[in-house]
Amino acid sequence: MSLPNDTPSTAPDTSPAESGEARTRLRILEVSGSAAGGMRAHVAECARILAGAGHDVIVEAPADVLDGADLGQARAELLTIGARPAPGDGVVVARLRRLGRRADVVHAHGLRAGALAALALGGPRRGRARLVVTIHNLPVGGRLTTVVGNRLEQLVAGRADHILAVSPDLAERQRSRGAQRVELAVIPAPRRNTEGLAPRASSVESAWRGAPTRILTVARLAPQKGLDLLLDTAALLATPAVSDTAATDLVWAVAGEGPGRAAAEARIHAESLPVNLLGRREDMPALMEAADVVVQTSLWEGQPIALQEAMQAGAAIVATDVGGTAATAHGGAILVPPQPQALADAITGLLADAEARAQARERARQAAELLPDEADLRAQLQAVVAHR
Repeated sequence: MSLPNDTPSTAPDTSPAESGEARTRLRILEVSGSAAGGMRAHVAECARILAGAGHDVIVEAPADVLDGADLGQARAELLTIGARPAPGDGVVVARLRRLGRRADVVHAHGLRAGALAALALGGPRRGRARLVVTIHNLPVGGRLTTVVGNRLEQLVAGRADHILAVSPDLAERQRSRGAQRVELAVIPAPRRNTEGLAPRASSVESAWRGAPTRILTVARLAPQKGLDLLLDTAALLATPAVSDTAATDLVWAVAGEGPGRAAAEARIHAESLPVNLLGRREDMPALMEAADVVVQTSLWEGQPIALQEAMQAGAAIVATDVGGTAATAHGGAILVPPQPQALADAITGLLADAEARAQARERARQAAELLPDEADLRAQLQAVVAHR
């Protein structure tokens, strides 16, 4: 449920310090900025697990996080935290300060939400709600974005009681900024509901239009996901001098939506690239099983959900070696630099060799057994967020 932005929380108006005894039922705020994809799913899963464990959980987040989310027994209140600093941030800080007085724990997701929560709660001190921050992304962009991101990271490192980072490089960044308690976050791929979906044959036809050679990428159409890199690689694959697979035999299906769609469509049309933008899809397991190769072209990743799902589907995978991808893949993907030629070479190598594809599929299946699941996330939340 989404409530008006100024609706006060219905949490009990008592502070954590008022009880002399440790309570089994904690008051937990899950706070998130604007989120999509894996981060959005993770926020909902954390809320659902903590509420299911008997805690009083309120999710404070923007509409794009709350709408349609399965929060279980957790409550939801609309709180607008955008991707960039905004005039309304002062109101957000004031509200989090007020709610924080009645909470035992504030668990913030994302650097913006974490920094605003840090401003609201202040530094660690007796009687203050514990602040746990899960950092999901690397600050990337121009000089201003980098400078602001660095300052937010420094603020979070100095005030959070515990930091969960989705990749080893993010964890190291926080340690270098002085954070004392940092560990890798557990980000399992959420369970997909496959009931009521189209038959597999229909999914395959709509994705690849009858092409005998099937490439698949599942990603949000946004800069971090390397959409330009994907199109550059597709252009190489469509060039006979580069690839033995004729463009007419190959279709690269891209499942996902995002702000980069219009520009991508224009380039696909202008260059006659063999790329089919599918939009948002729910039949990913069927598509991954049917694909000859599943490709990740991201410029940075934490613990990519799409990669985990491809491993669970036993797909032959090529992925860019960025961020936490290698740590997530556990050897279940062919990793290459984020360069068009490197991607094209790895993809054509698999397409040309059925035995290599079979071996890649088997490696993915074996590596999938090492992936975290909901039980692992529940254990981490109990140890870090619901810690008494």
